Amino acid sequence: MVSPCAQMEKAAKILGTMAIREVLKMGDPHLLAVALPVREFGTPELNALIEDMWDTMRDLDGAGLAAPQIGVGLRVVIFGIEDNARYPEAPPVPLTVLINPELTPLGEDMEEGWEGCLSVPGMRGLVPRYRHLRYTGVDAAGHPIDRTVSDFHARVVQHEVDHLDGILYPRRIRDLTQFGFTDALFPGQAIADD
Repeated sequence: MVSPCAQMEKAAKILGTMAIREVLKMGDPHLLAVALPVREFGTPELNALIEDMWDTMRDLDGAGLAAPQIGVGLRVVIFGIEDNARYPEAPPVPLTVLINPELTPLGEDMEEGWEGCLSVPGMRGLVPRYRHLRYTGVDAAGHPIDRTVSDFHARVVQHEVDHLDGILYPRRIRDLTQFGFTDALFPGQAIADD
């Protein structure tokens, strides 16, 4: 049985009301730039950008997306998952729009975990990230967000916010023997491609 949400997405695609944007790939110089802060909230332009980001992320089964990944140099990220084929063991992360984020690690405890990226398709790497952090910022209307998170949620936020500073996850990998094509690293495992 197809869910009502999936039916609406299919109808929106047919009617042309969804905007799936092209995701820039590693090597594109736009991904190396530091994004600019958002100064105006609740505008039609900002709302359209965020809708395009959600449409794109859902279409590609992503866990998050940063505006620079679709060629927009603004400090806007979205993230959240309930059930994701690319991260089948991951716990849920609430759907979030985070603008002008600030991250504060809570302690020095770091953990290595496998990451992929829509801008680095077909590859995974073992990336160290802070296990616990606080993030602040605002939502699309300019309302404050202040959360303390751990583990996978913290990893997703750090990954997406890195994009705002022109950093792709391969730059964080300590041991490049732990970076490669998903099908070579995990032969025989049904891990969805990026």
